[in-house]
Amino acid sequence: MLCGTAWADATFRRLDPAVRLSWHAQDGDAVRADDLLLTIEGRARALLSGERTALNFLQTLSGTATAARRFVTAAAGTGCIILDTRKTLPGLRRAQKYAVRCGGAHNHRMGLFDMFLIKENHIAAAGSLAAAVGAARRHGAHLTVEVEVESLEELERAFAAEPDIIMLDDFTESDLAAAVARNRARARPVKLEASGGVSLETVRRIAQSGVDYISIGALTKHVRAIDLSLRLDFAC
Repeated sequence: MLCGTAWADATFRRLDPAVRLSWHAQDGDAVRADDLLLTIEGRARALLSGERTALNFLQTLSGTATAARRFVTAAAGTGCIILDTRKTLPGLRRAQKYAVRCGGAHNHRMGLFDMFLIKENHIAAAGSLAAAVGAARRHGAHLTVEVEVESLEELERAFAAEPDIIMLDDFTESDLAAAVARNRARARPVKLEASGGVSLETVRRIAQSGVDYISIGALTKHVRAIDLSLRLDFAC
């Protein structure tokens, strides 16, 4: 999956506004080995100066988009939404989250300002799970509140605190099924998100458990760059 065309454009145009770029594919397009993605015309100095930076953006963001598409494809038809996390490369959060969308997945929160995700350290600091959720509601009534739990016992405490989403962290497949069944039996079910150790081999089974979301840090954290190259042609 190609991604990062705007970053490549900006790289070369910052070096020389006269550089001309003609894309033969766009962000979100599926491409194959030996496809010609881009034709660039300009001075050799600008092209050689920008080559590595432009390729770094394209290779990394295309790798992110490709990983996202593979997970989305693996979970297709289940109704479960694939999400990224905040485990992004330093300085590239917005770029990688854009790449995730190009791959067909969705974004989790961008930072600490647009959603509450209450984890064990927050609960310890607040004194209890209920206190942590209450504090979040008071400080950001318009924001979504999510709670992370690590067992079915913690799930029951989370239900009582009434967050908007509950993250089931490293649950076994049997415990996922139990959590979904308990949630559906409630008068007011919440959204459930599975996370932790998700792979291409397990993502479909997890999605089929009935959870609403699966968040996967590997989309952005374990990204493998796509192999791209630039070749000069002075005969043009």
